[in-house]
Amino acid sequence: MATRTGIRVLRLLGLLLSCVFLVHGAKIDRKAVVQPFNPKRNASADTPMQVGNGNFVFSADVTGLQTFVPFNTLSSWGWHNSSLPTTPGQTSISDFTGLQWWTHGRLVTYDQPNPAEANISQWLIANPHRINLVRIGLNFQGNAVSEDDLEDKSQSLDLYSGLLHSTFSLKGSKVSVQTAVDPNSDTVAVQINSTLLSSGALGVFFDYPYATGQNKFDAPFVGLFNATTNHTTSLKAQKQSAVVQHDLDATTYFTTVRWVGNASMTGPKPSTHRYFLTLNQGNRFSFTANLAPAQARTVVSAQSVFDSSAAWWHSYWNRGAFISLPSAQNSDAKELQRRIILSQYLVTINEAGRDPPQESGLTNNGWYGKFHLEMVCWHSLHFGLWGKEDLLERHDSIYSRFLPTSYQRAREMGYEGARWGKMSDPSGRSAPGEINSLLIWQQPHPFYFAEAEYQRRPSNKTLQKWDEVLTASADFMASYAFHNQSLDVLQLGPPMYPASENTNPNATVNPTFELAYWRWGLDIAAQWKQRQNKTVPHAWTSVANNLPPMPVENGTYVIYTGVPDMWNDPTLTSDHPSMAMINGFIRPPPDFNFTIFNNTMNRIYQTWNWTESFGWDFPMVAMAAARLGDFGRAIDFLLQPNFPFDDVGMPIGGTRVPTPYFPGSTSLLMAVAMMAGGWKDAPGLKFPADWDVQAEGFKPLFF
Repeated sequence: MATRTGIRVLRLLGLLLSCVFLVHGAKIDRKAVVQPFNPKRNASADTPMQVGNGNFVFSADVTGLQTFVPFNTLSSWGWHNSSLPTTPGQTSISDFTGLQWWTHGRLVTYDQPNPAEANISQWLIANPHRINLVRIGLNFQGNAVSEDDLEDKSQSLDLYSGLLHSTFSLKGSKVSVQTAVDPNSDTVAVQINSTLLSSGALGVFFDYPYATGQNKFDAPFVGLFNATTNHTTSLKAQKQSAVVQHDLDATTYFTTVRWVGNASMTGPKPSTHRYFLTLNQGNRFSFTANLAPAQARTVVSAQSVFDSSAAWWHSYWNRGAFISLPSAQNSDAKELQRRIILSQYLVTINEAGRDPPQESGLTNNGWYGKFHLEMVCWHSLHFGLWGKEDLLERHDSIYSRFLPTSYQRAREMGYEGARWGKMSDPSGRSAPGEINSLLIWQQPHPFYFAEAEYQRRPSNKTLQKWDEVLTASADFMASYAFHNQSLDVLQLGPPMYPASENTNPNATVNPTFELAYWRWGLDIAAQWKQRQNKTVPHAWTSVANNLPPMPVENGTYVIYTGVPDMWNDPTLTSDHPSMAMINGFIRPPPDFNFTIFNNTMNRIYQTWNWTESFGWDFPMVAMAAARLGDFGRAIDFLLQPNFPFDDVGMPIGGTRVPTPYFPGSTSLLMAVAMMAGGWKDAPGLKFPADWDVQAEGFKPLFF
């Protein structure tokens, strides 16, 4: 009898669990969640609407092209070098010698601008720089038309298909434009419908700017359209296709245009690099423009691009992880859902390329278009957390590709292994700079990427893929740690900059986050060898086990050891609060104290100058708050007033960096994924109790 009762109880429990699963684990109608957030506009704005594929982005104004606002067309491969300086003694890269700093009793050469080599130093900072490939817009056949002349303007981006729809009227004639980018090639497709086409009053222009590398930030526009004598273009027209070749110094690329219908391409207009595509009959016109370093042999049709885009984005939204927030009666949830959806779209088209993205992705140029290796974790790891590992792995090869230059950098500075650079170009060369050469928190990043991949795919193939990179990284980290014999303590620095980048590099020693990250990375390095039945180098374990404790002052963790009166210094409380990263961004080290960390977070909440913070600071603090069980505060930081997103989902850069500042988007996605999946010792949702959240496909963080 007892057995039968037990069976009935088990059956009832199973039925109950099944019902719970049906309620809370039911498949989310993802399209119904995504499409309400399709961006809509009725006029051009400071930021563009965009279509793209991760390696190529076309940014549009309200016409669906670049008719009135010269937004950019940027790619992962489009780079340019200006001519080298002609100053005697500064005419080649080898003339750059950098600067020497005393480092633990020896002179070490750092790649920093040398006042005696100012021109070649600046050339290395600014070159290569990313180039704006082409401006494509509507041509009103010589008539002076401004955006104010257009009526009934309406624009909508369908996130589920990647198709941008734009309509307006000009003098009573309606014009509709559909724009998309091919997922599989750097091709933009356009379809135009209007009676203005057949009357000859409407066509298309292609215009080519020169690249200078004059500005650290080229935003929102890149390139000069009036420096026409500095570069050349040429046209080769064929039946229903044409090729424009653009030569900028040593850089050459091609625009291969293909159209349907009776049309012709002519130009350039005198004293310009502007070409014209004109339809000779009909009210409907479609064309594609492929941009590439080599002339395309075949170019897909516009309809093929539209179909491929719709299929790709449908697949994108329906694979991997997804979260639905209760937005009907919760304005905070609705805004957070908007940020999540729009961020997923924007970072996928701007940041899922062959190389890691710079902070403005493929929207404009920050730092001359170069990417920062200390930021790749924020930029990329979220793809894996959302089940889009293939997008992350498009560019995780940078570590193996950059090994030669990183080995050389460490060797020339007197260290073992590979020292990863900071502000990098696709070759792995790091731009000269004091912060660039003294920053160190990028060094353990490869362990994060490798371990995250091993948790997804624990195999010998994964171990072999990362083994040399991790070995070289750990060898440098062990070599970099200096044994101060007079104090009998290991030291990280000086000279160095911590993640906050706002301290005196000659006074900065043993910063809290870097100590924790060093230990975390070296522990993973040892595990990696053990998994392969290889000997763990003694230097790795010796350094990991003998790093000093994280610095504590007045019951709180502080930026670095010996920092004077940190919490009352407005400079030190106006940048990245990196102490928060030791419990959230990584697993805390063995000497971690929960009470001290809680005190630290409370001081951060109370004293930090959030008006001077960067976008990723807010989700980073949210991750730490979530680890402390304060889920409401975590939400507050993801929606903090100093962390704004515009109407199309672009994170506002603020006073210190251009808009968009995409580390804000990517760190938000990383924080949300952590709150949706939990972590190793505490899996599951980490949202306020009164939020009816549905999540599927998320896995706990591996630490």
